[in-house]
Amino acid sequence: MLRYAAIDIGSNAVRLLIADITPHDKGNPYKKTTLIRVPLRLGDDAFLEQQISPKKIEDLVKTMAAFKNLMDVYNVTKYLACATSAMREAKNGKEIIKKIKKVADIDLEIIEGQREANIIYSNHIEENLDAKKSYLYIDVGGGSTELSVFVNKQPLASKSFNIGTIRILDNQDKDETWDEMRDWVKAHTKDLKNLAGIGTGGNINKLFRMSGEKDNMPLNFMALKTLYNELNSYSLKERITLLKLNQDRADVIIPACEIYLTLMKWTGIKQIYVPKVGMVDGIINLLIEENTP
Repeated sequence: MLRYAAIDIGSNAVRLLIADITPHDKGNPYKKTTLIRVPLRLGDDAFLEQQISPKKIEDLVKTMAAFKNLMDVYNVTKYLACATSAMREAKNGKEIIKKIKKVADIDLEIIEGQREANIIYSNHIEENLDAKKSYLYIDVGGGSTELSVFVNKQPLASKSFNIGTIRILDNQDKDETWDEMRDWVKAHTKDLKNLAGIGTGGNINKLFRMSGEKDNMPLNFMALKTLYNELNSYSLKERITLLKLNQDRADVIIPACEIYLTLMKWTGIKQIYVPKVGMVDGIINLLIEENTP
């Protein structure tokens, strides 16, 4: 039995996915056995101070040691650990990598935005899509948003932008980055007919569940806008107590909504599909691709 693990050190949360691999099964090459999410919020440090604080380093190292123990207990045969936007910007990122290697014996890779987009694309969601439509693939994280354009199930262009939920909450998103994202997305989608969206990441998954929409059905722009207005009408405390949102979800869900709605507005996208996969799924798929003869 092959068992792979994916570790995603994001700006909001750190995740471990352990999956059983059945590479001969083309439709379903893996089965998730364990998914753990720890809300460390590394982005708050990275985007405001340009480095991760000693307390958060300690928490991260402890988390990685726990992940390593779990991987050992589960007899994981291969793993890939990736850190994204927050660690990209932290000046002490390299020393944190060394510490994690020394204490937890995990090899961690800080990946560039383009590689992040490619890993998310490894989910190959486009294979199940309507070839008559074109798609804008939107993955919103705490520190960055990855965009990919698909036409006839083929990726035409992809780019990562430093716009993310934690960055917005910390007022570290820049107007020129928004302008750059708008120009890029308009340039790459202006001639496309039947453009639909694909949304991945924890926030859009949560929004989709809150919408009550049936699985495999898209979320339309007006439903998302209504959800956004409803969420915005509650205080942060009410979103936690009345809507039962996790504390580390209740604040980021608003800027996440803003990013999705803005991109849909710019491109005229009326519907967004939510396949409920993310970075850790992409890492598992990448490991399968790289290790299947």
